[in-house]
Amino acid sequence: MIALKIYGREYCGLCLLMRDALQQQASAKGFVLEWIDIDDIDDLEEKYGEWVPVLTVVDGVEICHYHLDQAALDAYLANFR
Repeated sequence: MIALKIYGREYCGLCLLMRDALQQQASAKGFVLEWIDIDDIDDLEEKYGEWVPVLTVVDGVEICHYHLDQAALDAYLANFR
């Protein structure tokens, strides 16, 4: 199964919208999603700051930030079909 990470904040509306949209797609598109609250980890808060939400693959390569880029996500997932 493909693993994706979303970096965000619990109080961030854009973060919650992206997380909800991804959770709805996860099983149908064959990926698992890990939510990481950057406010809990100083290094991540410094790295991502106001760029959240940020969707990455496990090795840290960014797929998109701020808004879900469905085309970029689908292109990434197509590599595994």
